[in-house]
Amino acid sequence: MLIKALCDYYDVLSRAGKVLPEGYSKVKIHYLICLTPEGKIDEIIDWQQKEFIPAKNGKVKEKSVPRMEVMPQRTEKPGIDANIIEHRPLYIFGLNYDDGVFQTEDRTGKARKSHEAFVQANKDFLEGMDSPAINAYRAFLENWHPDEETGNPWLLGLGKNYGSSGFAFCLTGEPDQPLHEDVMVKEKWEAVRCASEETGTVKAQCSVSGEVAPIARIHNKIKGVSGGLATGSVLIGFNNSSENSYGNEQSYNSNISETVMKRYSETLNYLLGEKQHKELLDDVTVVFWAMNSGGKEESLMSALFFGESEFMSAEQTEGMLKNLLKDAAEGTIIQKRIASLEGIDPEVDFYMLGLKPNSSRLAVKFFYRKKYGEILWNIVRHQRDLQVSEDSRPVPFWRIRKSLLSPKSQNDKINPMLLAKVFESVMYGTAYPVSLLDHVVRRVKTDSDMKIDDVRAGVIKACINRNLRIAGKEEEIKMALDKENCSPAYLCGRLFAVLERLQQEASGNSLNRTIKDAYFASATSKPVLVFPKLLRLAQNHLNKARNPVYYNILIGEIMDKMQGEFPGTLLLADQGTFIIGYYQQYQSFFAKNPEKGTEAEKE
Repeated sequence: MLIKALCDYYDVLSRAGKVLPEGYSKVKIHYLICLTPEGKIDEIIDWQQKEFIPAKNGKVKEKSVPRMEVMPQRTEKPGIDANIIEHRPLYIFGLNYDDGVFQTEDRTGKARKSHEAFVQANKDFLEGMDSPAINAYRAFLENWHPDEETGNPWLLGLGKNYGSSGFAFCLTGEPDQPLHEDVMVKEKWEAVRCASEETGTVKAQCSVSGEVAPIARIHNKIKGVSGGLATGSVLIGFNNSSENSYGNEQSYNSNISETVMKRYSETLNYLLGEKQHKELLDDVTVVFWAMNSGGKEESLMSALFFGESEFMSAEQTEGMLKNLLKDAAEGTIIQKRIASLEGIDPEVDFYMLGLKPNSSRLAVKFFYRKKYGEILWNIVRHQRDLQVSEDSRPVPFWRIRKSLLSPKSQNDKINPMLLAKVFESVMYGTAYPVSLLDHVVRRVKTDSDMKIDDVRAGVIKACINRNLRIAGKEEEIKMALDKENCSPAYLCGRLFAVLERLQQEASGNSLNRTIKDAYFASATSKPVLVFPKLLRLAQNHLNKARNPVYYNILIGEIMDKMQGEFPGTLLLADQGTFIIGYYQQYQSFFAKNPEKGTEAEKE
């Protein structure tokens, strides 16, 4: 399914001119070698383009970037293997550069062997061809002798840039007509490529396309996955004899044709090279795409899910989300709203792929496919579930991940399977994994000396309410303080917040350690053991409080709803409800009242 989806998207990109035709590669070119008709280097000119980047001080910084040129397919074989119309300096010049000196000798003789392979491969390719640029290139191949060029002034002028640069050829005076764009070169390359695909290959029925075609023995490497090899990793590969079957070796076991292999690898490399289609989720690289071209589906998804987008401003995102969240709060169907969004097609298929490097191969951590409108609706409901106030902003996934980590530890890690399960529950609108609620509740109790933030509170609220909603029950936790909620766990949380605020006011907010630091974890688990003691301590605090009547009334209202009884043991969901009750009650003390200031100031 994954390979088929990537091949289908290749067709979409091909129609839009966003991917390379088969048999070609994009190459970074820094310099242009200008040849005389006799094959001599007339000059080497800087062929880089200028890019202007805004600097922090408000100025604009100029930067040179290499040109991306389309050339005949580059080799990916290990060892010495020359390209047609080579771009690598070691092959072209046969010289090593070390500390300002060019030389031909090295321990393995790689420079000499590389240049010889380059000369032979390209002379064979040029046989029978005739044009001014081609003839100059042929003469260069025949007349360039590395031993005699160690002092070449043009190479010395490149200095340390020599080894890391890419080169192209042209006839001197014609820099706008590089050799790799010569019509005869292109025609010959197409002929050679087609002929090579038909010879020396194993034909079978492709497991993806169903066509009988040459099968790929080695698959192209995929680059751009976080943590992967700089040279790239394969998505499909068979390196061990134990993985082979029926005498097949390497990727002959997968029965994927050369055409399909090139299509899916080209598409995946394109997606990984575009910021619009890629985000990082912990150590998993997430790739996403809509099965169309030119829409804003990816931009909106990136803004809502990951909290950023290069193509949508924060104002655009918040404005769009405001209406979507309103629909979600009312439980209405938002297909019409989505369909009205400019550049959004709710019926298009949307894909999300999670990749993680594993040795020299890539591991697929998840792969999801769904109609874009359905995914967007599920994500909006997810964002609505996370809201703890009307003015809350979208919570990006990285903040959820951060809420699962201890701020005191530098080595704390999260089980990647947990993140994948959370991701899946968001995509499909299913219940969050139980381990998510357990993890957040445990973190809040362990970090009891720290303030409970809106993300942790939102995750707990989302887990509890979604489970109730899926079970067909009424949602228990509202967005703000709910004085009608009679859940014992919720009331215990509210009471704890009132007692803590009372203690703080009685001490003039000068305490370094409150009852939350000492009793919060145990009160969350076994209220009956903790609250009698806290209520006795509260009598001393009431005598010192600025407004004891207010706190007496508030404590009395909560105790009346509890009928004077505290729960013995709270289970996981109830512990989460306790934490939300505490969070909402404590936040209410600082909520502005238009008439009388904060709630704590009421008479």
